[in-house]
Amino acid sequence: MYDFIPDNPYILLTPGPLSTSKGVRNALLRDWCTWDADYNEDIVQNIRRRLVALATAAPDGYTAVLMQGSGSFAVEACLGSAVPRDGKLLILHNGTYGRRMVKMAQVTGIDYAEYGLPETQTPTAAAVEEMLSRDLGITHVAFVHCETTTGILNPLEEISHAVKAHGRTLIVDAMSSFGGIPFNADELGIDFLISSANKCVQGVPGFAFVIAKRDVLMKCEGNARSLCLDLYDQWREMDASGKWRYTSPTHIVRAFNQALDELDAEGGILARYERYRLNHHVLIDGMRKLGFRTLLEDALQSPIITSFLYPSANFDFPAFYRQVKERGFVLYPGKISRADTFRIGNIGDVCPDDILRLTEVIADIMARHNIRVPR
Repeated sequence: MYDFIPDNPYILLTPGPLSTSKGVRNALLRDWCTWDADYNEDIVQNIRRRLVALATAAPDGYTAVLMQGSGSFAVEACLGSAVPRDGKLLILHNGTYGRRMVKMAQVTGIDYAEYGLPETQTPTAAAVEEMLSRDLGITHVAFVHCETTTGILNPLEEISHAVKAHGRTLIVDAMSSFGGIPFNADELGIDFLISSANKCVQGVPGFAFVIAKRDVLMKCEGNARSLCLDLYDQWREMDASGKWRYTSPTHIVRAFNQALDELDAEGGILARYERYRLNHHVLIDGMRKLGFRTLLEDALQSPIITSFLYPSANFDFPAFYRQVKERGFVLYPGKISRADTFRIGNIGDVCPDDILRLTEVIADIMARHNIRVPR
């Protein structure tokens, strides 16, 4: 699936940006006008419809809003626009990206409560229900589905049902799961689902998107704490004409449309999920045979990215990283606060043979440099 070319000498085994297909990269090579119907009607509006169709089997009740910037821009736009001035946000967090929501709430002046956990534990529906019963001022609940700090997969279905049973608005950061893990936003009652172009749809960085219940989004007028990150105003402009309020990343958008074509050609989200799962199984099997241990229990692990513990206290990850990169693979440093880890992603235009080759490269580097992993 991956072509080694002189200007693309390695596979990105990261949670995004990630390795893209030659077709996606080629789609970047044409210029587009932001005012032209070929762009706004044939590409932007088409992307919006396709995203909704991927997210739910009840597309009439949802709409998609594209937002310039990285995934965090869309998260902040959503939080800042969805929660009214007299509302209160409950943030569940067990990693960097959940904690970033807390910082966003602080900076934008959103009233919030938090349910924080260590990075290797998942929130429970019972605890969420208890907090919602105790604090009737909470109007919205937000959490990260796949927390790429560790690769942990939070219990989307259980938490969603708990939130909706208490009549609260549900915001899900599905940044690293949408397009790669099957779920139905309508069945779960998700009001706002957030993701990014450079994740499991396998586009390139430059914009993110929010898939929202239309009737809930319509209530967000005037809520925004930011001019540029006003999700409601962006939606109204985009719904009317396909235009973005401010300059859109035209090349990135066109490449994303190509990435959606390739997702369809692969067989949709379920087929991509199966490839990612197989990548993950090959990775875990190969690394464990070399003696490496995973940070998380298997039951908590997503197929998106995997955290491995350092094999020893004196393990030199920067040197290991350089050696692996020289052999055609880019890994990711750890981000957990309580353990020394590094991470390997399974997503992108990557197949099981690539992952198998990676484990062979790591085995050879360990032998050459006498890196020992205690059994």
